[in-house]
Amino acid sequence: MTTETVLRPAAEQQYAAELAALAAADDRPRPPRWRMSPQAVVTYVLGGTLPDGTVITPKYVGSRRLVEVAVGTLVTDRALLLVGVPGTAKSWLSEHLAAAVSGDSTLVVQGTAGTSEESVRYGWNYARLIAEGPSEAALVPSPVLRAMRTGAVARVEELSRMPAEVQDSFITILSEKALPVPELNLHIQAVPGFTVIATANDRDRGVNQMSSALARRFNTVVLPPPATEDDEVRIVSSRAGQLGRALQLPAEPPALDEVRRVVRIFRELRNGSTVDGRTQLKSPSGSLSTAEAISVIAGGMAQAGHFGDGTLGADELASGLLGAVVKDRVSDSAVWREYLEAVVKERVQWRDLYRACQDLDTSGYSVSGA
Repeated sequence: MTTETVLRPAAEQQYAAELAALAAADDRPRPPRWRMSPQAVVTYVLGGTLPDGTVITPKYVGSRRLVEVAVGTLVTDRALLLVGVPGTAKSWLSEHLAAAVSGDSTLVVQGTAGTSEESVRYGWNYARLIAEGPSEAALVPSPVLRAMRTGAVARVEELSRMPAEVQDSFITILSEKALPVPELNLHIQAVPGFTVIATANDRDRGVNQMSSALARRFNTVVLPPPATEDDEVRIVSSRAGQLGRALQLPAEPPALDEVRRVVRIFRELRNGSTVDGRTQLKSPSGSLSTAEAISVIAGGMAQAGHFGDGTLGADELASGLLGAVVKDRVSDSAVWREYLEAVVKERVQWRDLYRACQDLDTSGYSVSGA
């Protein structure tokens, strides 16, 4: 399939031209089975310009040192654990690292409360198992086992959401770089190039603490939220624009002023004070992450394109802000009302947003979620 025929192309599909240009221009040593050198991987993630003039777009906005540590970990025999609050681009960075290193970001195990040990190790084709008995032909490899056999990067999303006994399935894999299959008396060993990138956060409900034995097998890199408002505005504007193009929304790219309003609201509510530090605020129960800000802008673009004049404005932002902030129908409603009256109403340039939010309340779209 081409990028035009799928809703969300994988990183190696969407940025195939950039990956090919980097690999062609890269003359530095490459670890076994890597598509490019560690230095080129960092360039792919953070962006740059190649000697032939090819522009590599930045995929992650953040500390160069953090990215270098992450890539350096993948060169060693240690697995990489990306930790951060929701919305700090852990999955995004994981996908692009896998695409740059092994050209395949799709070897993924998604962690949930229902993830089974078979998802990490292997399963069975039960029709063949019953007909032929245990055999390699009846074995169904997990994405991790496929990565071990091909020397690729296996991604594990939301590791801390998996039950503890499933998490510990990784201990032998990461320690011995091997996976025993006792039913076949097999000991499958990983080939050079195999590694694991896992993501985890400890803010959401339903997370399971990792055992010390498993945590020791990872090198942990903590991804912080965007350091400045300008950084966050740049991230939200870029990603929302990409989403708009991918979804073919009939709306103009979002104006930076509208993006900045959303980002400032989220940052102020997250930090518990206004940007000038003069007004203390209560924080809602949700994380109000950068990813949620992107969703608010993209949702507003959809409304503007299909039900408005194509230009994102206060009316389109209001309902998205409401849905993002009010997660708890009682406590968050009070927090949002207080913020509207104490902050939004007092900013002359935000009066249109205040009116739009008030109109939602009076038109039956209650901030209580009822």
